[in-house]
Amino acid sequence: MLFEPSIQDVSTMSESLENINTSPLSDILHSIDQPILRKDLLADAGPRKAWHANSAELARCDLSEEHCHMFPKVGLRVMAVWRRSVKGPTLAEIKEDDEKIPLFASRVAHLIGSVLGQNLHAGGFAIVTTPRRRHKQRNFACLVAQDIARRLNIPYHEDVAIAKTKQRIGVDFAPGNIPPEYNLIVFDDFVTTGSTLGAMNRLLAPFGKNCIYFVGVNNQ
Repeated sequence: MLFEPSIQDVSTMSESLENINTSPLSDILHSIDQPILRKDLLADAGPRKAWHANSAELARCDLSEEHCHMFPKVGLRVMAVWRRSVKGPTLAEIKEDDEKIPLFASRVAHLIGSVLGQNLHAGGFAIVTTPRRRHKQRNFACLVAQDIARRLNIPYHEDVAIAKTKQRIGVDFAPGNIPPEYNLIVFDDFVTTGSTLGAMNRLLAPFGKNCIYFVGVNNQ
């Protein structure tokens, strides 16, 4: 059964996206696509990188209560279903649990549908995700994105971005399977520093793609 986001959260997003029925997506995203001049304090963390990576691994989310919200990250506006919590499984444990794949997919698909409305069915949309760096055989974000694509009846493109290293901070990606669709829904399972989404934005911008960013858990 799909979740029902809170009236307050959806109302807030609806007010920010009051032009949602216009097209193309550049108009749809006009109110959420303006750069936000907010420095990411962890982008150049230096000696704190190891500590931060360990902290992210130990972060938790109980997934019991949705907090659909929009938040700024590395100059982008990102929409998430959940926030991190004090109790519950760790993010690493969530990634290893196959039962969490349809849970994430149903919640995120519902949020995408709530935000994009009928524009989603007008064509020209596809969903992509971030590179497979540490889990290349069974990648949680890719499996969720595939399920989201099935639920929304839109294409899913794999390996759009190629990561040359496994590091998560200060990264840049090489182009891979760049989709033909003009409007791209960029999905990631968790976001902490936002470095990965920033790298995706730098990769896709030169190709003239209109991107909107969704994540499962806001890990901050």
